[in-house]
Amino acid sequence: MNLDNCPRCGKLFAKNFRDVCPACIRDIDKEYELCSTFLRKEKGAIITELSDATGVSIKQITKFIKEGRISLYNAPNLMYPCEVCGTLIRENNICSPCRSRLIKDTQKMNEDEAREASKSASEKVYYKGIDQYKNR
Repeated sequence: MNLDNCPRCGKLFAKNFRDVCPACIRDIDKEYELCSTFLRKEKGAIITELSDATGVSIKQITKFIKEGRISLYNAPNLMYPCEVCGTLIRENNICSPCRSRLIKDTQKMNEDEAREASKSASEKVYYKGIDQYKNR
């Protein structure tokens, strides 16, 4: 049996298919029902309105969206924050500017590493004072 502490409440539970305890699973399901009921009534709601009206955290609502439990198709104004800068987005984990900056930084890092590798390969390091020990 695989035991673990619930990351949500801290209680010890037998880990099955989910990463949270059964009590928290029930709470999460209740939160989802609150969100889906509110969104059926208020299709034009934004994430802060949804959070304020239901008491469900924006982080949990974002999880519902990413898991596919809340569809953005039926909620045209519902967006969630970018994981890097917090700008509201409707798809992926990060916004386009953050994604392009990440790609540019990665390319620059790879170029710098390649330049350092070629530089160190072309320059052999000679140690000072090694001639003293050659004849011993």
